[in-house]
Amino acid sequence: MGKFDVYRVDLKSLSPGIHEFEYLLENKFFIDIDGAEVQKGKVKVFLTVKRSSVMFEMDFRIEGIVFVSCDRCLDDLELPIESKNRLVVKLGKEYAEESHEIVVIPEEEGAINLAWFLYEFVALTVPMKHIHPPGKCNKMMSSKLKKHTSRSSDDDEAYEDDAGETDESVVNDEPADTDPRWDALRGFIDNDNN
Repeated sequence: MGKFDVYRVDLKSLSPGIHEFEYLLENKFFIDIDGAEVQKGKVKVFLTVKRSSVMFEMDFRIEGIVFVSCDRCLDDLELPIESKNRLVVKLGKEYAEESHEIVVIPEEEGAINLAWFLYEFVALTVPMKHIHPPGKCNKMMSSKLKKHTSRSSDDDEAYEDDAGETDESVVNDEPADTDPRWDALRGFIDNDNN
């Protein structure tokens, strides 16, 4: 039995009408699928399959939590997720994806493994930016990061909450120790602004 056999739905064996399935995606699922975006979590999936004479309409309701790395401090960040997704499966001669929502599977197989689709649905709910709320980042990592970055004053409040006192040399956009290579580039910017 394969790692993802539990997510295999034998469509040919389903009678016309509505069928319901439930899945629980936990850490082992995310580790086994080896996707880059999400590697830990606890997610419930409620699947309704409506079989008609020509296709199978699959409606997914997904809810739970996933853990991703914080972009700022690299600690785990817990994100609640919730989504509704749809997939239409048709039987045909060979496998094909007609669109992001329509899949054709070989009629002689008559089954579809949903593991990768489930992972994609979960991964698509994760926002592009993964950052703890102000004051929740790892304080030691935030203070190290603050020493080595230059940023706009809009970000200073979030970093101040995470790392303690604000370094005045960074707020004024004047790093205490400058790299001569960057000084030369700043000269070009200053010339363009004049």
